Amino acid sequence: MTGWRIIFMGTPAFACPTLQTLLDRGENVAAVFTQPDRPKGRGQKLQAPPVKELALRHGIPVHQPLKVRAPEVIEQIRALQPDLIVVVAFGQILPKALLDIPVHGCVNVHASLLPRYRGAAPLNWCIVNGEAETGVTTMLMDVGLDTGPMLLKQATPITPDEDVNTLHNRMSLLGATLLGETLDGLKSGTIIPEPQDDTQSCYAPLLKKENGLIDWTKPAQEIHNLVRGLASWPGAYTFLHGQPLKIHATSLGSTSGPVGSVLAATPEGIEVACGHGSLIIRELQTANSRRMDSASFLAGHPLMTGTLFTSAPEITT
Repeated sequence: MTGWRIIFMGTPAFACPTLQTLLDRGENVAAVFTQPDRPKGRGQKLQAPPVKELALRHGIPVHQPLKVRAPEVIEQIRALQPDLIVVVAFGQILPKALLDIPVHGCVNVHASLLPRYRGAAPLNWCIVNGEAETGVTTMLMDVGLDTGPMLLKQATPITPDEDVNTLHNRMSLLGATLLGETLDGLKSGTIIPEPQDDTQSCYAPLLKKENGLIDWTKPAQEIHNLVRGLASWPGAYTFLHGQPLKIHATSLGSTSGPVGSVLAATPEGIEVACGHGSLIIRELQTANSRRMDSASFLAGHPLMTGTLFTSAPEITT
């Protein structure tokens, strides 16, 4: 092990490539801090965060404080004497007392081209808002919400039909590479931190289930973006005959008709009229079934032309 003494803070799969990059580079990762194990799945069994599993495979000490701002946790970190703390999707706000500990500060890998899309869900909201480009930014953390000075950026295009799952995977690798370049630049003194222009910022709040409700009066392109942007969670959804229906994959159609009405229902897709244009549903899921393509759905739920999809659970005929 060589170089700076580093503490890594991260939790989900998105953070794993960056931790792996640190290990592959031979960096001195003294400890990993991640969120506590959480119950998941139907059995509600405790499941370790992906970052914890990766760290343990490499024999790195793992700490899972309920609150990283607790005085005893801050003292624990201080005792580790880090030169640098690397933060990727950790899931807790770091207090100033913690930010001030490492000699070279706390570097965050953020999944947007700052100052755009500060907040918890930048990947989702950039797709929902129809952005054609996003990227990753490394920055020195301060007490604000993603407001610290920027170090390096790397942009990447968003293809018209790409959803948040594929973008997530690409961006996690992009962030790992950028962190490696950032470390090199910090160690050589070639990176000059750049203040953010707050007037160019926008907020990417934590997602809620209700964000996924489809409003069929909106243009087809906006609904298509919603489906793509919320594909991981909570998912876009509508109501059919009063029952919720999750929409997993769509494409754009070219027909028009009464808003929310089925224009065509074939094995290739279910075309629904929107406020402008139409949307073709390719994959969907009822409340008590698995995800399926439109052909499988129609085999058990035949739809007549004119049937209405709604934004409320009441039955509409």
